[in-house]
Parts: sequence; C-alpha cells; structure tokens
Amino acid sequence: MKGGVTLFACICAAATESEVRDCVRLGALTVEEIGDACGAGTGCGSCVNTLGVLLMTTAAPSDLDGLPATA
Repeated sequence: MKGGVTLFACICAAATESEVRDCVRLGALTVEEIGDACGAGTGCGSCVNTLGVLLMTTAAPSDLDGLPATA
C-alpha cells in the first residue's frame, strides 16, 4: 500500500506489489515461482511483464526500485 492506495500486481489473484516483492525476498527466482507462491501470473497472464519488473527490481534494487511498476 502506498499513500493509502493498494497497488495490485495481479488482479486475477488479487496479489499486491508488496506481496509479490515478499515472495521474491523469500526466495522466488522466476515469474513461475512467484505464481507458485502467491498465484500471481497464473490467470489471464496480462501481469507477467509487471511481475518480471518486480522480480528484477526486488532481486537487484536500484534507484528505480521506489517507483511503482503498475500505473
């Protein structure tokens, strides 16, 4: 949640960006492993690119890490 707004990474699984980042911090190394952990990316698939961005920015943080991956 950012500023009182929940940012969803995957609408189908109702998985938030925070939940996806937690999955990565707990060991998910691929988009498929994120799906196994929280269900994100296992529905329609439209979030797969967003999950990839969250995976990369969480696994290798940079100056861009604080920016939302979704609009």
